[in-house]
Amino acid sequence: MAAPIALVSALHEELAAVLGLMPDEQQQVVGGRTFWRGHLHGQDVVAVLSGIGKVAAATTAAVLMERFGVRGIVFTGVAGGLAPGVRVGDVVVARQFLQHDMDASPIFPRHEVPGYGRAVFDADPALSDALAQAASRTLAHLPAQLGEEVVREFGLQAPRLHQGLLLSGDRFVSTSAESHTLRQVLPEALAVEMEGAAFAQVCHDYGVPLAVVRTISDRADDAAHVDFPRFLREVASRYSGAIVETLLG
Repeated sequence: MAAPIALVSALHEELAAVLGLMPDEQQQVVGGRTFWRGHLHGQDVVAVLSGIGKVAAATTAAVLMERFGVRGIVFTGVAGGLAPGVRVGDVVVARQFLQHDMDASPIFPRHEVPGYGRAVFDADPALSDALAQAASRTLAHLPAQLGEEVVREFGLQAPRLHQGLLLSGDRFVSTSAESHTLRQVLPEALAVEMEGAAFAQVCHDYGVPLAVVRTISDRADDAAHVDFPRFLREVASRYSGAIVETLLG
């Protein structure tokens, strides 16, 4: 059997959208996680729920490489927007990753990962190019299919694709004060989430390509909790399924 590509989500609703595209998946439990091995548009894939946070993400990444020998990882999820112009309903394809809560100073510079001599880890250029193209094609048609009420409620008119720096940390950034501080310290950051940088570090260790796409669910501010379940169900999960299907189709 050919080496599979891994399809990973952090939340159940998004993984369900991906599993719905797989006609022949078979379950295997490793490290307390359920992995679904099968095919999507004729390509060998393994799908898994990463768990939330950097430790869960790193464990999932290592199992994907050690047990399944994946040839690449594609992660879909949601994130809070940070940069000006990154709005709810937009999509971010990560080009670099940084742990905003990594701080081993004064021994090491703030944000630098000890032992690596760097704070920033890169996404795979070719796989990220393909993912960005899939996201762009999806944004060209999908919002109109979500229904007028959903588009109006979440302001999904003319959603945009952004590419650049994605922040990760082991806390849910959900206050205006926190997001303001992150923008001051890391002004190049587009969005913030909880898993991407951990995947990037493990993929760097193993030499496995990684690409990450995040739908912006909120602005990581005092309104970040507003109707998140509905957004996840009616917007983000459909974005994830459509982008993955376009990427592998």
